[in-house]
Amino acid sequence: MAVRHFFLVLMVVSIWAFNNVAVKWGLLELPPLFLTWMRFVVVAIVLVPFCRITREQLPWLLTLAFTFGFMHFSLLFVGMRYTDAGTGAIVVQLGTPIAMLLAMLVLKEKLRLVQLFGIAVSLSGVAVLSGSPTIPAWWVLCILLCSAFGWAISNMIVKKSPPIKPLTLTGWISFLAVPIVGAASWLTESHQFYALSHAGWRGWFGILYSALASSIVAYTLWYWLLKKYNVNLIMPYSLLTPVLAVLMGVIVLGDSMNSFKILGASLVVLGTAIAVINLRNLRMHARFPRLRRR
Repeated sequence: MAVRHFFLVLMVVSIWAFNNVAVKWGLLELPPLFLTWMRFVVVAIVLVPFCRITREQLPWLLTLAFTFGFMHFSLLFVGMRYTDAGTGAIVVQLGTPIAMLLAMLVLKEKLRLVQLFGIAVSLSGVAVLSGSPTIPAWWVLCILLCSAFGWAISNMIVKKSPPIKPLTLTGWISFLAVPIVGAASWLTESHQFYALSHAGWRGWFGILYSALASSIVAYTLWYWLLKKYNVNLIMPYSLLTPVLAVLMGVIVLGDSMNSFKILGASLVVLGTAIAVINLRNLRMHARFPRLRRR
């Protein structure tokens, strides 16, 4: 990998990791569902005018608006209101092994024994993490696990859906999720626009960073890198996101560290790495690298 592209990868995972800090800042001044709603509004305004969809794609996008827009993002923001940035990022990382299990059960995709072992290690990490004081109640952990489950289901839907360009997917999911998340906020929260009108830089930074930097800039660069390099070379770097999120939470927000959090995070990241990294493909890629275009 070219050095400049290596730093681009690190920049992308750093943007995603810092998004957890930005969301925590936003939650200091705005209700979680309303913060999610504002994120989707901004993304839709920026992307939808430039993206077109077909009638065939619409039912899939509507389903994703619920599973990805509401289940994943809304529940993640709600869960993060009651825990710290690093813990939220760690639990949601479990979406990857959950997606692999669902693919095995629903799509009949085969998993190797080592992958099943990695998934078991990840699940044990969440069990350890549940004892951490950074998770104040069992229902907070359940909300974050439901968010991870929403991410996993969304991956299944994307696999079965007709081809949709990444930015079109991002823009239209956001647009179609606006009424769903808006209705949830209206039913369960109050004084949202009063909070927005009195929000300081943290509230607006949480909205704009989450929408522009995390959703649009980072994903655009990520998909560009995936087109340029082997997937097995790029994907393992995404495992740095929860690690960096924990470190940024400690440094920027003053989040606490404890043995449950350290051990649980280590098991989740290690287990996910065992499950998703194909060492054979990595060795083959190292021996026979993709030829550069001249």
